[in-house]
Amino acid sequence: MITHLTGTIIDKEERSVVIDVHGIGYKVFVTTTTMESIKDGKEISLWTHLAVREDAQTLYGFIKKDELFFFELLISSVSGVGPKTALGILNVSSAENIRRAVSSGDTSHLTKVAGIGKKMADKIVLELKGKFEAEASTGISLRDEVDALEALKALGFKHNDAREALKDVDPTITDTGARVKRALKLLGK
Repeated sequence: MITHLTGTIIDKEERSVVIDVHGIGYKVFVTTTTMESIKDGKEISLWTHLAVREDAQTLYGFIKKDELFFFELLISSVSGVGPKTALGILNVSSAENIRRAVSSGDTSHLTKVAGIGKKMADKIVLELKGKFEAEASTGISLRDEVDALEALKALGFKHNDAREALKDVDPTITDTGARVKRALKLLGK
């Protein structure tokens, strides 16, 4: 998995950049804020998420690790939100502003994103608010939960199956490895 890139910008397109890393060009989709802060020919370091589908492997890049975390939280926690939609959400506002909006139940930031109506915005707020509340009450960090989900997906489980199994794991189990092992038992492996 490609989790970080450092290289030289050799091309900029509307929503992506090409980064030359030791002679290999990586096309990386970025937020508008990231796009505005970079210049051709300059070196850049990005935290990345590699989205693998049957027909494509796509890199999404973020200057701040917090943005990557929030991006991964969106795509792993909310069914119907894929990488393009998650990137669109982060184009509208910073991860911290969206987190505050979700915590307060404000959907106005989300409905500004193309393709997200009131119903989907409500769903996102409901799912993420539950995650934020669970993090506060159980001590399981959202980062650890995303890591556990990604581990189960890497083992071949479907996203929804892995997410449902993790929901059924005892919340007093806070270690990521232990959560993955328990989820595997629940999934019958």
